[in-house]
Amino acid sequence: MAVPQMLKNRLRRIWAGIGTALNGRAGTRPALALACLLAGASLAAAAPLPSRTFRECPDCPDLVVIPGGTFVMGSPANEPGRYDSEGPQHRVTVRAFALGRHDVTVREFQRFLEDTGYQPAPCDTLLGLSWKSPGRGLAYPPGAADSPDQPAVCVGWDDIQAYLAWLNRKVGHGAPYRLPSEAEWEYAARAGTTTSRWWGEAVGKGNANCNGCGSRWDDFLFAPVDTFGPNPFGLYDMLGNVWQWTADCWHETYAGAPADGRPWTTPGCRRHVLRGGSWSNLPIFIRSAARVAAPAHGEQSDYSNDSGFRLARTIR
Repeated sequence: MAVPQMLKNRLRRIWAGIGTALNGRAGTRPALALACLLAGASLAAAAPLPSRTFRECPDCPDLVVIPGGTFVMGSPANEPGRYDSEGPQHRVTVRAFALGRHDVTVREFQRFLEDTGYQPAPCDTLLGLSWKSPGRGLAYPPGAADSPDQPAVCVGWDDIQAYLAWLNRKVGHGAPYRLPSEAEWEYAARAGTTTSRWWGEAVGKGNANCNGCGSRWDDFLFAPVDTFGPNPFGLYDMLGNVWQWTADCWHETYAGAPADGRPWTTPGCRRHVLRGGSWSNLPIFIRSAARVAAPAHGEQSDYSNDSGFRLARTIR
């Protein structure tokens, strides 16, 4: 059902006036209803839209409403660092959705383990890296996490599915929390831009954490979330720091990819798409179009050690 223009304008005025009421508070159902109505308005990605976050439960993430729109997914043939798997470029229309303001943190993932006693599989059997979840409300991150606000890493596909099931049970109305599709991820990472990175073509200095990004964490350590500036949608660390899991199965190219933003999956696939690059990667991987494949169960420790995730939420 179309939203009348007068109502759209009124909703925008209301949204502009409720700033702090939406930011970081539990139980913000009005924010969610407002997001749904705005989603029906089919706003373009480049339209001026206030960056607002909402959180609907104490263990839920801070989410940013991403307006729907159409973009060109993939990289042009002349983009430095490009791989063939980033093409062919194609237009994709994405419906409005919500995405985590930052990656799930050590603190947030540890809370899940403490509450459930779930034991993730080791992400590196050679080094013995694994979350420890002995039960009795106790849980410990792999290695020595310098900050509970660092992104949670050493998580595999099954671990993320268990986390999502736990969070969706807490919310209690369907299963709105999920991983973003690969198309949703790139759309959100670009945030209306067409350059290699949301801040421009060059990697620059101090824009992200990678092996050559010019930050004090480069090729050394995970940076706490929200360390670097947000992109135009208000999302932090979409590029660099940790790879991010998406819902899509790996395909060698985009030939035959969906044009509607949904996950591209195949039954029983064993490899999924990671996006964003990590602290140890060269700048050619710190691009909005860069993508790699990772097995679901941590068989490839180069990726599983440095992979985290951020949550998406369906809004209707």
